[in-house]
Amino acid sequence: MKLAIGILALAAFLVFASAQIAAGYVGIEHGIGPVWALAAVFAAVFLRFTLPITVGAFFGAMTLWGWHWTLALIFAVPGLAFVLPGVISGIFSLTTMGAAKLTRATPICAEH
Repeated sequence: MKLAIGILALAAFLVFASAQIAAGYVGIEHGIGPVWALAAVFAAVFLRFTLPITVGAFFGAMTLWGWHWTLALIFAVPGLAFVLPGVISGIFSLTTMGAAKLTRATPICAEH
């Protein structure tokens, strides 16, 4: 059962990644041309530099596919859905508890 769930999750991830690359390609191709779109796909796949594809996926989904900007943002940067609640929680805890309750790492060269 775990193997089937793992295979299904891998397939879903590959479909989502392919859709992001496709949206990134059409977004960049529409904006600055097919040569730059191919360069961005090459950089994303072989060099693991995904920023151009992420930006292209946002603009491709929003401009060419007609999605609302919030849906295009969630599609292009899905990790923000997990990071943003923690950032907001940290801001609220800072404002309610104050800076006195914050913890920080001890410096290596602590002066006594």
